[in-house]
Amino acid sequence: MTTFALVHGAWHGAWCWERLEPELEARGHDVVAVDLPCDDPSLGSADYATVVTRALDGVADDVVVVGHSLAGLAIPLVALERQVRRLVFLCALIPQVGLSLREQEGVFVDGFGAALVRDELDRSYWPDGAAEQGMYPECPPEAAAWASARLRRQARLPNVETTPLETWPAVESTYVVCARDHAVDPAWSRRAARERLGVEAIELDAGHSPFLTCPRELADLLTGS
Repeated sequence: MTTFALVHGAWHGAWCWERLEPELEARGHDVVAVDLPCDDPSLGSADYATVVTRALDGVADDVVVVGHSLAGLAIPLVALERQVRRLVFLCALIPQVGLSLREQEGVFVDGFGAALVRDELDRSYWPDGAAEQGMYPECPPEAAAWASARLRRQARLPNVETTPLETWPAVESTYVVCARDHAVDPAWSRRAARERLGVEAIELDAGHSPFLTCPRELADLLTGS
């Protein structure tokens, strides 16, 4: 039995995995879904990794850590803090040692996030009505509305800090690229998976939020990896 540690991306929370969790459990696995302190301006990727590690206290070593989108910057740090079997980058950013995310080129699809605004703490958020199209264009309207209503504000530090990662963990990695991703550029994902992880990306015919649109197919992919 594997424990899947599910780590959400920017603006989200553990709630975003609610459709995927029962699919994994039905296949005989355990699930740990964490809430990252993404709205705290003082915290970066290393702090996010520590939150995940603490949530896995007492869990055996058969752990697969799944990081969606921005969480890709944190999950390699989890594998340096504790034993895990595999890292899965789901439509995810991949850190580049010595650089910040904003210093990487070609990561995002042109126009993604154009509707975002920032508050007095420099946290980004989707104004009313903007996330349904800006974040969930591939989702049925009811799912897009359900998710949009739960989004939080995202602090800037994980994007602008030089990655805390100094060396890659000695752990197997998988990259899942969604062919219709409107946020993280699929071409960048394929190239970065090959160059940084040494793997060919696994293709999923979905948009940026497959945990909402095709949880059964995503569970099949995760449990077969």
